[in-house]
Amino acid sequence: MTECFGIIGFPLSHTFSPAFFRQKFEQEAIDARYDAFPIHEIEALPALLRAHPELHGLNVTAPYKTAVIPYLHELSPDAKKLQAVNCILIEKGKLYGFNTDWQAFMDSLEGFPAIRSALIIGNGGASQAIRYGLEQMQASCTTLCRKPAACDFSFEEFQADHLKQVQLIVQATTLGTLNEGKPELPYEALHSSQILYDLVYNPPLTPFLNEGLQRGLFVKNGLDMLHRQAILSWNIWQQGATSFFS
Repeated sequence: MTECFGIIGFPLSHTFSPAFFRQKFEQEAIDARYDAFPIHEIEALPALLRAHPELHGLNVTAPYKTAVIPYLHELSPDAKKLQAVNCILIEKGKLYGFNTDWQAFMDSLEGFPAIRSALIIGNGGASQAIRYGLEQMQASCTTLCRKPAACDFSFEEFQADHLKQVQLIVQATTLGTLNEGKPELPYEALHSSQILYDLVYNPPLTPFLNEGLQRGLFVKNGLDMLHRQAILSWNIWQQGATSFFS
C-alpha cells in the first residue's frame, strides 16, 4: 500500500519539501507520495485529515507550528518544551507532534567554529527551536523582533553596537521569501568574522544574506537544515509512535 505524507502551511508555493521527498522516494524505490496542503487556516486541519485518511505523516510550516498543537493527542518532550511542532506522526487515529527543527539546525552547523554568541531574529516557532538548539551548545542568545515584550530587543531599540558583538546572526522569520524584504538592521556594523544564517532557502541568496556577502561574511541559507529536518521527520514516521511514547 502506498504510504502518504505531506506538508501543511500557508503559503506553500516556496516549499521544496515535496520535491525533496519525491526524489527520495524515486531514488530509493519507496512506494510513497508526498503532497503540499496549503490550508488558509489551521481550523481546516480536521477536514483535511478526513479527506485524506491515508495520511501517515505531515510536516508543519509557518504559520501553524504553534497553532497546530491543540489538534494533537501527544507531544514529544522537545515539542512540549518549545510549544512548536513541525512534524506530525499519524497512527491509529492519533496525532503525535514532534519538533525536529532544533536538531536539524544543530546538525547543519557541522564544520562551523564553536558558536559562543548569537542573535536570533524573530519570535515564532522556528526562532524558539533555534534558541533551544544553541543553548544546548552553551551559546548566549539574544532575540530581536517587532514586539518588545516578546524578545530581548525590538528593532527600534537595537543598535549597531549590539550587532557588532555577536558571532552568529540567524534570520528566523519568513522575510526574504521570494526576495520579499529583509530585517531592518544596521548592516554597516557587520564585520567579516561574523556568520549570517537565513532559514529561508528560496531564493538561495536572500536580501539578508546578500548584505553579508557584500561585506565578506560567511553566509548560509536554510536548505541544508530543511534536508536534515526532512530526514529526521522520515525517521519518525518510519519508527512509529511506540518508539517515542510508552
